Amino acid sequence: MLKLVCNTRCLQTKLTGVQRYTLEILKHFPKNEVELVKPPDTIARGALGHLWEQTILPLNIGKSLLWSPSNSGPITLKRQIVTIHDVVPIDHPEWLNPTFAKWYNFLMPRLIKNVEHIITISEFSKQRIVDLYKIPDSKISVIYNGVHTKELLAENNYEKVELPFKRYVLSLGSLEPRKNLPLLFSSWHKALNDIPDDVGLVVVGGIGNKKVFRDTNINSIPDRVLLLGHLSDSKIAYLYRNAMFFVYMSVYEGFGLPPLEAMAAGTPVLTGNRTSLPEVVQDSGMMIDPFSELDCKNALIKLANDEDLRQTLSVKGKLRAEKFDWETSSLSTWNTLEKYL
Repeated sequence: MLKLVCNTRCLQTKLTGVQRYTLEILKHFPKNEVELVKPPDTIARGALGHLWEQTILPLNIGKSLLWSPSNSGPITLKRQIVTIHDVVPIDHPEWLNPTFAKWYNFLMPRLIKNVEHIITISEFSKQRIVDLYKIPDSKISVIYNGVHTKELLAENNYEKVELPFKRYVLSLGSLEPRKNLPLLFSSWHKALNDIPDDVGLVVVGGIGNKKVFRDTNINSIPDRVLLLGHLSDSKIAYLYRNAMFFVYMSVYEGFGLPPLEAMAAGTPVLTGNRTSLPEVVQDSGMMIDPFSELDCKNALIKLANDEDLRQTLSVKGKLRAEKFDWETSSLSTWNTLEKYL
């Protein structure tokens, strides 16, 4: 059997959703049948990283199969499977750095049409790829992301975070336009008079890479809001487990891992009803129009004051999260790749 080569250039940047996906999927691959390749750290990012990927990388594949797990890969290499998480650069270039958007508008159609097969992470993303590039359904496999339920619930797997609030609502995600934080903040501000005085809003996530994303245009931070930036997994696990509920007003997701992680931790979820999120959350969370400040305000008030509703969503969310597992995702990915070896 020919060896699989994995393009791990994406792992040379800070940990976000795509990097986490790559690490989790690789965990359960047969180690003696996978070679990991990456550029030198000095040229891994930006234009030099793309140049390496398009010129140096394909010369080192030989007859092996290349798996590129991060929306990008050498466009001249046919013996390749690529994971396309979403098509944000095509659907919403206005959210992105113009240079980044132009590059992916050039790259993605050529890559998608030339590779042997595509993996994506939701039926929503699959349908967008099919609609945009007119490729057959059979060229795309949908393999959902997973979640580490046991780790999120383990007593020895979290690190306490000191907060200025007795109770809190949690939100998590990079500070970038599609996460829709300005709407969440304005809704929170208008809801404050009807939310108990001891409840705050905690937001975890760093500023999006300026080479990729435009600014989020957050003009002011309302009262009782705490921005914590990037945190370790153990601290995030603590915050998930102890939050009153989790709010995620993203307007575009290829999958939407944070709401799933919150559900796995038993935390009620309030999220938007667009793109892949209804597919992942289904009826196990409260879903609203993420463009409606009024709907968001009313939902925040409702969940902050209705303990019975929070308990119901907690139970439903745990049951829903049990259907997603990283080991299953990894094995399904390996089985798909193996067909082309």
